[in-house]
Amino acid sequence: MARVLGSPVARAARVYGGYAPSATFRMVLADGRRAFFKGVNASSNVYMRGALPREERVYRDLGPFIRPWAPAFLGSIKRLDWHVLLLEDVGPQTMPPWSPAKARRSARSFAIFHASTHGQTLPRWLSRTEHHDFADLWRRLSKTGELAKTAGLAQRRADEAREWLDVALPALRESAGRLTQLRPPHSLLHFDTRSDNVRLHGEQLRMFDWNFASVGPHEIDAAAFAQATEAEGGPRVDRTMAWYAEVMPLRKVHVDAAVAGIAAYFADRAWRPPIPGVPRVRAFQRRQLKVSLAWAARLLDLPEPRWLEAVGG
Repeated sequence: MARVLGSPVARAARVYGGYAPSATFRMVLADGRRAFFKGVNASSNVYMRGALPREERVYRDLGPFIRPWAPAFLGSIKRLDWHVLLLEDVGPQTMPPWSPAKARRSARSFAIFHASTHGQTLPRWLSRTEHHDFADLWRRLSKTGELAKTAGLAQRRADEAREWLDVALPALRESAGRLTQLRPPHSLLHFDTRSDNVRLHGEQLRMFDWNFASVGPHEIDAAAFAQATEAEGGPRVDRTMAWYAEVMPLRKVHVDAAVAGIAAYFADRAWRPPIPGVPRVRAFQRRQLKVSLAWAARLLDLPEPRWLEAVGG
């Protein structure tokens, strides 16, 4: 490690707190510089073992597009069963709690990031269809009968939830289905922008965990960020999106499709059993379902889904 970093490690402190944790350490080097260690080995879950190589490719190949939003890539190590990324240390958690000021600065910096690559020629290996995965989820949930499990999250109000979902389903399906029809120009997307994957330094949003990086409509990144921020106690989605739009224009059809698709994703995930090793994910996904589905209902002029009040978080 000292060979890659140019200095031995003087001390290191384990970092905890992500929704999908890996072995992470903040390190101070003997020469006074700081670095961040992120690694997986044979004991890591399958998701993390697959995510780290994808993230390394982003740091290696997309530096001109992702800096200064991303930490500097300092190198990587493969030894025995370990695969380690060495990155610039972007410091301790800055959110939550979310304040209106933090949300506004973050949203504007995120918009500047999307504007910087909007319509640009981006590497061909980046997926152009990652967001398409959300387009068909409402139809699939209905076809498999799993929509009843989404409704079951409302417990004693499950019948009310199922009735609402049956009424709302055609509009939700139609809007989310448009995700496959949204044509360029597109932007580089982070596609996983939650508080555990970002830091805020003044006016600058810093983003890491880039393994889902892809190309698509910037509205889906913006909407995902806005709903996650509200789900963590931050400003309502409308305020965050308005701050974003001060920098980067938002297209209504794109926003409607993005929010309907995001709501479908959480309708598909929030009722599932806990994930081994990451026990907090499902509770957060239930909070995200409540925010995103209520938002979709407002955008599509659907009845208010009051049954969401009965969904635990």
